[in-house]
Amino acid sequence: MEPLSDLLERFRRGPDLVAAVITGAAGAELDFVPSPEKWSIRQILAHLADSEIVCSDRFRRVIAENNPTLVAYDQDAWTARLGHRRRKTKDSLDLFRRLRAENYELMKDLPEAAFARTGNHTERGTVTLQDLIVYDTEHHEKHAQQLQELRRQYRQSRSGR
Repeated sequence: MEPLSDLLERFRRGPDLVAAVITGAAGAELDFVPSPEKWSIRQILAHLADSEIVCSDRFRRVIAENNPTLVAYDQDAWTARLGHRRRKTKDSLDLFRRLRAENYELMKDLPEAAFARTGNHTERGTVTLQDLIVYDTEHHEKHAQQLQELRRQYRQSRSGR
């Protein structure tokens, strides 16, 4: 298992990773989808901001409460009904950055024992604070890879290959 300090640093740098991957993306590229069931860059960024809102609540509950219930959410419903196709990518990235920075500040000086505190996720069962951080860190890293692939597919669609 990776040291907690390394995990927290990966967590902290998440928005920078995502921003680097989308540098230069603009116009039609932001709304390109390779197939109807896939999300665009714009939608993925809005999803990352929304996901960080949810994670912010979960982190705080696990830190402050004794074994709280952590309710799952339907990311597809949020994407469909919360206007992800209309959100400004800069606003979504800025929100993701601000929330992630606040979450990092909340957790960076916690005693190590705090990361073993648990909550009961309605789909995943018992999870620790550290589990939640790992999940959130891997979540943005997977979306960064998805964004890279989406940009590759967009360039390929433009070149006619």
